[in-house]
Amino acid sequence: MVYYRSFRNYDPPGLVEIWNESFTGRGAVQLRHCSPLERYAFCKPYFDPEGLVIAFDDATPIGFVHAGFGANVEENALSTSTGVISLIGVRPSHRRRGIGSELIRRGESYLTGRGAATLFAGQMHPINPFYFGLYGGSDSPGFLASDAAAGPFLEFHGYRPHKTCFVYQRNLTQALNVVDGRFPVLRRRYELRVIPQMGQGSWWQECSLGIQDMLEIRLEDTESGCSVGKVEIWEMEGFKWRWGIPAVGILNLVIQESLRRRGLGKFLLTSLLRYLQEQFFGMVEVQIMERNEAATNMFLGIGFEQVDTGRVYKKAIS
Repeated sequence: MVYYRSFRNYDPPGLVEIWNESFTGRGAVQLRHCSPLERYAFCKPYFDPEGLVIAFDDATPIGFVHAGFGANVEENALSTSTGVISLIGVRPSHRRRGIGSELIRRGESYLTGRGAATLFAGQMHPINPFYFGLYGGSDSPGFLASDAAAGPFLEFHGYRPHKTCFVYQRNLTQALNVVDGRFPVLRRRYELRVIPQMGQGSWWQECSLGIQDMLEIRLEDTESGCSVGKVEIWEMEGFKWRWGIPAVGILNLVIQESLRRRGLGKFLLTSLLRYLQEQFFGMVEVQIMERNEAATNMFLGIGFEQVDTGRVYKKAIS
C-alpha cells in the first residue's frame, strides 16, 4: 500500500536510495551516505520537515518532493510569497502510477498553505533554498534537460517554461591558446589576486551557498591597487565522482561597468583558466542565462562548449 508523510529524522538512508535511483543524469551527485543531504538541505535554518514529503510502498521509500521558498528582495529573510518545488524524484520501479502527481500536489499544497502566491519548479537564484552542490552543477539552473522526464512531467501538471540557462564546460587538460592583441598591455597593468571568501555575501547567499568554500579571484590595477573585476569559483568535489575529473564551478564574473568592452573580462577569464590548470583541475563549468549573448560569446571564444540546458518552470495559481 502506498502512503505519504512528511520527513522524520530517521528518513535520510531511504532518501539516499531514492536519490541514487532517481537522479542518474550528469548534473546530480551520486550519494555515498547521508551527510551531503544534511549539509545541503537539512541544516538550512529555514528547513521545514513539513515541506519534504516522502512516498512509501509499505515500508519501502519510493519517492519524495521537497518544497521551499525563495528570498525577499533584500535577501535578508525568507519570502513565503514565492514557493518552489526544489526537487521531485520517484524510483523507476514505481513511475507512471500517479505517485509523482500526488507528491507534487502535496508539495504545492504545502506552499500555498503557507502563503505562496506564485509557484515555481526548479531552483535558480534567488529561489534556490536547497541542494546547491548536489544537483545542477556549478550553480542552480532549475531542472536540467539531461533529466529528460522532468520537463514533460512538469508541463503535464500545468507548469510552463519561465527562465532558461545554458550549461557550458571546458576541458582544462586541453591547451589554452587564446590570442588577443589587448592582452600584453593588460598584463602589464593588471594582476590576478586569489582571496578566500569569508562571510561577505547576503544572508541568503550564506544560507544557500555558504556551505561551499568559495574563492574570489580579483583583477587588480597594479597602479591604484583597486579591484576592477572579479569572479567567484568553488571546487565541485561531489561531481568529480560522476564526471571522473576534478572540476571547478564559476559564479558571478563581473567587470567594473566603466571599464567594460576593453577585453578585461576575457583577460580575467583566461588568467583564471591558466591558474586552474596550474592547480591541476581538469574541468571548469559555468551557467549563463539564455539572453546573455555577450557572456555566451566570450566563453565560447575561449573554448567552452554547451553540455546541458537548465530551465525554471512557473505555474499560475487559479
